[in-house]
Amino acid sequence: CERQTPSGGFNGRPEKAPDVCYSWWILSALASIDRAHWIDGGKLASFIHAAQDEEGGGIADRPGDVPDVFHTFFGLAGLSLLRQADLAPIHPVYALPMDVVCRLELPPILTGYEAGDSMA
Repeated sequence: CERQTPSGGFNGRPEKAPDVCYSWWILSALASIDRAHWIDGGKLASFIHAAQDEEGGGIADRPGDVPDVFHTFFGLAGLSLLRQADLAPIHPVYALPMDVVCRLELPPILTGYEAGDSMA
C-alpha cells in the first residue's frame, strides 16, 4: 500500500506526514475489501502506540503531538481491526464494536462481519 510510510503510519496524500486517523480510514477500507494483508500491520500498530501519551493518556495524530479524542478513537479502532491490542472486535464500516452491531441488529453489509462471524 503506497500510503504506508517508513514510520509505519499512513498519510492521506504524497508528501504529507503520517496521521493516526488514517490508520482507521485506510485500514477499514482495506478490511472492507478483504485486503488488510496489503499493509504491514505490526508497523502500523507500532506507529499508533508511539503516538500514545503514556502520562496523560490518549493518542495524538502523530508521535510527540498533543492527544485528542478524535485520534484516540481512530487509533483504538485501528488497533482493534489489527487485533494488536486487547480490544473488542470492531466493524470496519459501522466503526462500532461487533457486539453493539449485533445488539442493534444493524443490517449486514460485509461478508464476514455479520452477527456471529469471526473477524477476517
